[in-house]
Amino acid sequence: MPAAANDRVRYNRATAHLDAPVAIVDLSAFDANARDLVRRAGGKPVRVASKSVRCRALLERALATDGFAGVMSFTLAESLWLARSGFSDVLLAYPSVDRAGFAALTGDPELASAVTVMVDDPAQLDLIDAARSGGEEVRVCLELDTSLRMLGGRVRIGARRSPLRSPGGLAQLARIVVRRPGFRLVGLMAYEGHVAGVGDAPAGRPVRSRAIRLMQSAARRELAERRAAAVRAVRAVAELEFVNGGGTGSVQQTAAEDAVTEVAAGSGLYQPRLFDDYTSFHGRPAALFAQPVVRKPGAGVVTVLGGGYPASGPAGSDRLPVPYLPAGLRYDGSEGPGEVQTPLLGPPVDDLLIGDKVWFRHAKAGEMCERFDELHLVEGDRVVETVPTYRGEGRTFL
Repeated sequence: MPAAANDRVRYNRATAHLDAPVAIVDLSAFDANARDLVRRAGGKPVRVASKSVRCRALLERALATDGFAGVMSFTLAESLWLARSGFSDVLLAYPSVDRAGFAALTGDPELASAVTVMVDDPAQLDLIDAARSGGEEVRVCLELDTSLRMLGGRVRIGARRSPLRSPGGLAQLARIVVRRPGFRLVGLMAYEGHVAGVGDAPAGRPVRSRAIRLMQSAARRELAERRAAAVRAVRAVAELEFVNGGGTGSVQQTAAEDAVTEVAAGSGLYQPRLFDDYTSFHGRPAALFAQPVVRKPGAGVVTVLGGGYPASGPAGSDRLPVPYLPAGLRYDGSEGPGEVQTPLLGPPVDDLLIGDKVWFRHAKAGEMCERFDELHLVEGDRVVETVPTYRGEGRTFL
């Protein structure tokens, strides 16, 4: 029996007692993906990106894997919640203007020692000071813009993140931080999303694949040189505990840079569909959701409940979940995945019965958890544990 077909049998057997919609994580795949991220990191610690997991139990499972250390969070409220839950090293990857959160942070020594906040503008320091409720020192990380600029800056490739691009600009802000009472500069981060989050081999698009590989090769060379210079410039101002870089798609390349002390990754644990298009690694799909067949409108079509769970980013078909098991299903082009119903076409529909489960993969990793309160953890053909997602714990941070 093909591996995918065998997986379908296992998942259906494991969840036979559960009504769909239902979400699972295959623990053997999750653990194999974790080990592979550690292997690719080549001895440097992997900081797990919480936005790609959104489940405390699975964050803890990743951190229990030798080679993982620390969490990269996405909001200050989440960071404080994780710190209160026992996570002792939380790096907030984005600047915050959460005044209540900063009041809590500066008034609690345990929170202040566990959470590092992101800064790329002196105005953010002003906001933190204005929100202070106590005298606790705030741990600060600076972010380097990683985008690739070409043609004299007229062409930009990469996310619009930090305004800090040059080593000199970073050093200038570093001096402001170290001279300002109540702050301690401890880290530098540079996330190259145009390499780490863009697959270099999109299926059926050889010309685009070649263009992406050329772009990413140029981007890696340019960033490695600029990142090394930025780290030297900031280290001349302050001792740094860490220099963070990378993401699931660029772990091995980023970890090979001497200037980088740790890499970040999270999506690779679940292996959503957007991470299938890489030539440098191949993960195992670990996170899936099932929708039930509720109708058979006619020959060659079945309808499942709901399923319209698009991922963030530029609107397009690559942001949609994909029917995964049974293999060979596809959307009706005139409807696509819907808010309350989704017609499916393809050879397998004739064998599907009312009540059967159709398994889907989400386009991005943690966003699936915003649709489900629980994840059922599967080993073999059994659910061994059911754990809450952030949503299931009543935590919707964005």
